[in-house]
Amino acid sequence: MKFVFSLLLLSFLSNLSLAFSHDDGAPIFDTNYWAIYPEARYYIVPSFFGFRSGKLKLAKTGHSNCPVTVLEQDFTTDKGVPVQFSIIGSSYDILTGTPIFIEFTKKPDCVKSSKWLIFVDNVIKKSCVGIGGPENYPGMKILNGTFNIQKLSGITYKFVFCDSGSKTFSDIGWYDNGEGEGRLVLADKNISGYAFVEDVWV
Repeated sequence: MKFVFSLLLLSFLSNLSLAFSHDDGAPIFDTNYWAIYPEARYYIVPSFFGFRSGKLKLAKTGHSNCPVTVLEQDFTTDKGVPVQFSIIGSSYDILTGTPIFIEFTKKPDCVKSSKWLIFVDNVIKKSCVGIGGPENYPGMKILNGTFNIQKLSGITYKFVFCDSGSKTFSDIGWYDNGEGEGRLVLADKNISGYAFVEDVWV
């Protein structure tokens, strides 16, 4: 019995250490176990089912008259908006820890860019994921930095934002602001795990 318990404990600790380790430079796989690549389009899917089993969308929040805030829907069969990844720098492959741009393949007419950015919402005091530019966030601070992807376990990954000003790395989590869906925010808890589903109907 002690032997079985020891094996179970060892397995648990191994999985736990894997979930929180930073394995930079490793390939990132989609749900079909193909390595993700810049030319493809992907749906970002929460890694578990239940209350938060929706996909990503853009919505108006606060006093904004343009849907620039990235939200995760509570529950929907909608596929959400697909994204594309592009590499910053000289690397040819998208690997864990690689600085990347994340960009929605569709955007509202009221923004010039659909690339992800981080803006500080002065009302809820959170650093949120959005798109667009400074003109879409009057009176709000936009953080300079880059995104990357880190492995949690298996083919489950998390997004990380690297602030170029403070040189800090922040996981992206989920925050319920009572808006019907959850915002993606910089967080030290409630980290969101995602999988990537390639959109083959391009």
